[in-house]
Amino acid sequence: MLVVDDDPTVAEVVAGYLLRAGFAVDRAADGPTAVARAAAVRPDLVVLDLMLPGLDGLEVCRRIRERGPVPVVMLTARGDQDDRILGLEVGADDYVTKPFSPRELVLRVESVLRRAGTPPPAGPWLRSGPLALDPAARRATHGGTELALTIREFDLLAFFLRHPGRVLGREELMRRVWGWEFGDLSTVTVHVRRLREKVEADPARPLLISTVWGVGYRFDPPPGTPPADPVPAVAESAAPAAAPEAVQETVNPDA
Repeated sequence: MLVVDDDPTVAEVVAGYLLRAGFAVDRAADGPTAVARAAAVRPDLVVLDLMLPGLDGLEVCRRIRERGPVPVVMLTARGDQDDRILGLEVGADDYVTKPFSPRELVLRVESVLRRAGTPPPAGPWLRSGPLALDPAARRATHGGTELALTIREFDLLAFFLRHPGRVLGREELMRRVWGWEFGDLSTVTVHVRRLREKVEADPARPLLISTVWGVGYRFDPPPGTPPADPVPAVAESAAPAAAPEAVQETVNPDA
């Protein structure tokens, strides 16, 4: 695991909690070093501060993603929704706002890794019109061309394909896809927008993933698509994340 933060106190506290949770931790204090370390060691996950010298966290995330799918948890300033949305748009899987409880960060990291490493439900390819997903290999194609999807984007698209024609609220998607009982619903909105950019002919006028105003989203199979088989009742791939325990220690970069 790679922790990237130019504040040595924050980096030390975060690394310490992750080490006590059983993770092997590498550290970097600036953007260029983070990109080089990620290329050299291929970490299972990157905890990435948004504000870094050399290259900011957004550019670091982009460059890491160019080399393949690596889960990223972004650290952002409290209340700065624009930063959170930008982080999600470049491919971050989750974010934690500063100041934060290190224990909350560990829970978020474990949730992302659990989702990334959970064996997919057994079953055949998921197909709808030009879309085809192989859950076992975590591969998706559109018209025969492979799609570059993040972990959450793949899980979200698979969930839509398993529930065609059904209106899905953002709260349900957050619970069933992210495994969270609570959180910022803009996370779902951003991922749906990114997914549309990859699967829709015209993302501004989506035909596959429609918005049902005031309710949520609906996946509409293209005309002529055979009806989907009923989805069997299976256990959730990951239990919803519980609310983090209250702890006295928090990481506050301004302290």
